[in-house]
Amino acid sequence: MSQVFKGRSILPATVEGQALVTRRGFNTLACFYKSILTHASTAVCGDQDNPELFGRVLTAQIICLPKSIGSTSAGATWDFVAKMGIAPAAMLFSEPIDSLSAAGLILADIWVGRRICTVDQLGAEFLAAVQTGQPLKIMTDGTVIFI
Repeated sequence: MSQVFKGRSILPATVEGQALVTRRGFNTLACFYKSILTHASTAVCGDQDNPELFGRVLTAQIICLPKSIGSTSAGATWDFVAKMGIAPAAMLFSEPIDSLSAAGLILADIWVGRRICTVDQLGAEFLAAVQTGQPLKIMTDGTVIFI
């Protein structure tokens, strides 16, 4: 039986793929800095403080997280990641998205033309239920279905 969760659609898109889950804050710069500096064709998480993601491929994944953490560099990081074509397919936040991540993801969509589907406010129950590798379908209205 599939589970269904409803969040707030920030950057709507219909996306299917596998979940990559962290129950820690997502430090955008720390996760992507090595891939940006080396001009990698695929982003591999470089954040050693996040053992759930460290060393895992982030490109084209559906990242499930509570919130993002870090500094004002997050917006510029999303711009670089989008320009390089190494962005995740989607970002699913259990909590409300922070303004820096929202701005960076929205600007990547507008300036680069690379939409990273973004949904927030999915709730603690979503983050407790989702597992890495879980097949997901995201609808434009912010509905997330475990398939």
